Amino acid sequence: MDTIYALATAPGKAGVSVVRVSGPSAFGACKLLCGSVPNGRGLRPVRDRAGELIDEALILTFDQGRSFTGEEVVEFQLHGSPAITAAVLAELSHIQGLRPAEAGEFTRRALENGRLDLAQVEGLADLIDAETEAQRKQALRVFQGALGDKVIKWRENLIRAAALIEATIDFADEEVPVDVTPEVSELLAGVQSEMMAEAEGVRIAERVREGFEVAIVGAPNVGKSTLLNRLAGRDAAITSDIAGTTRDVIEVRMDLGGLPVTVLDTAGIRETDDVVEGLGIELARKRAEAADIVIYMLEMGEEPSQQFGSDTIIVRSKVDEPQEGIFGVSGKTGAGIDMLIAHIETDLRNKSARVGVAMRERHRIALLQGCDALHTAIGMMDSGIGMSDIIAEEIRTAVRATESLTGRVDVEDLLDVIFSSFCIGK
Repeated sequence: MDTIYALATAPGKAGVSVVRVSGPSAFGACKLLCGSVPNGRGLRPVRDRAGELIDEALILTFDQGRSFTGEEVVEFQLHGSPAITAAVLAELSHIQGLRPAEAGEFTRRALENGRLDLAQVEGLADLIDAETEAQRKQALRVFQGALGDKVIKWRENLIRAAALIEATIDFADEEVPVDVTPEVSELLAGVQSEMMAEAEGVRIAERVREGFEVAIVGAPNVGKSTLLNRLAGRDAAITSDIAGTTRDVIEVRMDLGGLPVTVLDTAGIRETDDVVEGLGIELARKRAEAADIVIYMLEMGEEPSQQFGSDTIIVRSKVDEPQEGIFGVSGKTGAGIDMLIAHIETDLRNKSARVGVAMRERHRIALLQGCDALHTAIGMMDSGIGMSDIIAEEIRTAVRATESLTGRVDVEDLLDVIFSSFCIGK
């Protein structure tokens, strides 16, 4: 396998830049540039082919089987000058057997060498992209192997169930020593229940990863854009006394209580003959129906004219002073804004409580495939020994579905897509 190298830190001026080298020639490259290879770590001069000093660097070395990739790895921790980094990369390019790494190639080697499973790779990608505390915690759980641990448990239970069923096939012409039906039924039902719970939590997990949506709706001039600007802390939307100012959906992304949230300011909902405004109103309705929470703004005395689902917060607008028994806000003075934010945070946190460790649509599909197979197997359990071979095959189908979660089977076509999202040095 080739030895690869890349800048592992962001390009540009910094306190420290790290150049990573991985592969069978990593230690040899270190010896060529530094004169010797430290045992674990050490300060070394880094020189070019002419013997001129490039920098003095902290060198970290990892033996095969003990590194992130599972190969020999050397990390050059350099002073963060773009000139120093460029010079070291240029010297590495002249060493035979070395080549620049492709996007995500270090992580791909970690997968191929058994250092990570596919779910951990996806968790690492999400960890790198995490912008909020909730995203970080969710990604870290998957990167640390939480989904893989569940898959191991499910696989063990399913293989145990399959072995018991296959034992009845082996004893088809004899009396089976023990009735295995109760134990097999319990194993299958337990795994199916856990897999279904994980599948149901995927949508919320995707929202934590990609962001929840909160739509502000209401009639024209009710204060939607003013509320958006107050939440954003800046003039994200144009405010005007002229009805119908907002024609399109304006999006502002923010962090609410550690959760990623996109707040949507929508066109005022009313009857109109203006074609463009009508398109904006229709778009507002669609985005509101798809949102996780709808803030429905109404003036005092006004009644709702639309239905947007159970996660709708009715808020009275232009309430400049707190009034008992009224959930009101004022985008102008800020009255009630803190209470509204707290309400949204509580609602989203309650939704997030249903999150498991399966985070992606491919996870959900695999889990549902496994659940379907187990549902079929459980339904056949009362049919007697004659159905044992079919039951065993359905259990094996469920095993393959669980194994696809961590990349043991049927995921080769996904790898290029997954690793293309990584930066070059990872």
